[in-house]
Amino acid sequence: MGNSHHDPVVQCRPAWNAGKTVGAKRPLTQKQIWAVRFFLDREGRVRDRALLDLALDSKLRGCDLVKTKIGDLVSGTDIRTRAIVIQQKTGKPVQFELTADVRASLLAWFEHRGGTIHDYAFPSRVDHAGHLSTRQYARLVDEWVEAVGLRRAEYGTHSLRRTKASMIYKATGNLRAIQILLGHTKIENTVRYLGVDIEDALPLAERTEI
Repeated sequence: MGNSHHDPVVQCRPAWNAGKTVGAKRPLTQKQIWAVRFFLDREGRVRDRALLDLALDSKLRGCDLVKTKIGDLVSGTDIRTRAIVIQQKTGKPVQFELTADVRASLLAWFEHRGGTIHDYAFPSRVDHAGHLSTRQYARLVDEWVEAVGLRRAEYGTHSLRRTKASMIYKATGNLRAIQILLGHTKIENTVRYLGVDIEDALPLAERTEI
């Protein structure tokens, strides 16, 4: 049963989002990405560098990223240039590219980590047969952004999912391509996810002459 807004107790109670940043987390800029990479390389955090790079290239939700297995990313002795995973939320496959720098950081991590194609790419440190938890992934992202002077309230795991998608959208304006890359079932979800509004649409229209 709900509470009346006339209830003095409710009136004195702070809003659930008081003092919090609500809404979509910001994507990272190219400069911020390299700042985080520099921090991780300087600290010798091979696993975290590979995790960051895979998150950026794959554009996967955190729940799918942490469940990625070595076999999803490796073919023979090489890192795949393209990979496919089944999304937990939709049950549908999504394909993503693995660029040269990302393949290099993944290879460095797998050589350090060892394991078989059936093992999780990023195992739990508590249960070695399990995978890194989404909560721990979120804690790591908080740590990374704070290390380069960003506010953790404004960035999170969805920042990594949105980063490359936002860059591709700004370069091309192709919402359908972004929908496919993010694995969204509806284009409306992609529009909301990217925060597309009239300020984005008008410059695209202005660049097109008939």
